[in-house]
Amino acid sequence: MRIGIPSETKTLEGRVSLVPAAAADLVRHGHEVFIQSGAGLKSGFSDENYVQAGIKIVPDAAALYESGELIVKVKEPIAGDLALLKKHHLLFCYLHLAAEPALTRSLLGIGLTAVAFESVEDHGGLPLLHPMSVIAGRIATQVGTTLLHRPQGGKGVLLGGMASTPRGKVVVLGAGAAGGNAAALAASAGANVVVFDKRQDRMAEMMALGPNVTALYAYESAVAEEVRDADLIVGAVLIPSAKAPHVVTAAMVSTMEPGSVLVDIAIDQGGCFETSKPTSWKEPTYDVHGVTHFCVTNMPGAVPQTSSVAISAAILPYVLRLAGGNQWREFEPLKVGINVDGGKLVHPALRGML
Repeated sequence: MRIGIPSETKTLEGRVSLVPAAAADLVRHGHEVFIQSGAGLKSGFSDENYVQAGIKIVPDAAALYESGELIVKVKEPIAGDLALLKKHHLLFCYLHLAAEPALTRSLLGIGLTAVAFESVEDHGGLPLLHPMSVIAGRIATQVGTTLLHRPQGGKGVLLGGMASTPRGKVVVLGAGAAGGNAAALAASAGANVVVFDKRQDRMAEMMALGPNVTALYAYESAVAEEVRDADLIVGAVLIPSAKAPHVVTAAMVSTMEPGSVLVDIAIDQGGCFETSKPTSWKEPTYDVHGVTHFCVTNMPGAVPQTSSVAISAAILPYVLRLAGGNQWREFEPLKVGINVDGGKLVHPALRGML
């Protein structure tokens, strides 16, 4: 199969879907791999690195989409990509269609087939979402810590505190890969951390992080109480392939102290704060009720060298399946990952969204 790796076009997105070593494995399996010139540069991979791996360089996006049958990218296609996608393409990337009705309509209009990274399920897990969730969770705490600094408009709290001062308080909504990593980093910094979830096993994992971590069932009244005096809140609520619920209401946000910070990892799926709206790395924050909101839709794109290596390792086995002919449809993890099939919206979580 002819496999195309385009440059990412989202604002300040530096990732590339397949690093040279992964692309070389595809070539060794008899596939023809094309990459848009410069697609790997922000991740630390030059065109020459790809040439040495047996990959063909094409000069621009138009040539890339013309060359490839299977298009493997990281983020969802935006305007420039959509103009070049055709009915015969098989698209493999993050899509997050539950929060993107306009994108969904565009893909349906093109008539292609699209398999979403975040919808691929294997043994009850989300193997292609997991590595980026880990990174997003850690970035959420790192960014939130910085946004609490007074020069950034924050309330001037050092999360870990010190002798003679109180510790900062972090509330994390969701104890999956993203929330768990956000909580672990905050706890290791010395903050008092409260994690909400509804699964007993996850709450137990969070409690095991240390004596400064409390895990609670996500009753609405309990969330409201803990949100009120939080310095940093990280939203990491996930319903696979569906729109995220609003766990924190606008009324709850209005009770927080000015200079507090909200980071919404769930923004790709619409956001789990009622006051959330998508932002980019170019203009990452805005204020509501004096509370700083950070809702960047491609958080792992800020660390492309790490992210690209991680996502490439996760997706390669599935790319090999997709490139092996139509039998990939019999492979259950990919079968359940189909969002759009020949111009029809087929994923159960997305039916009725339009």
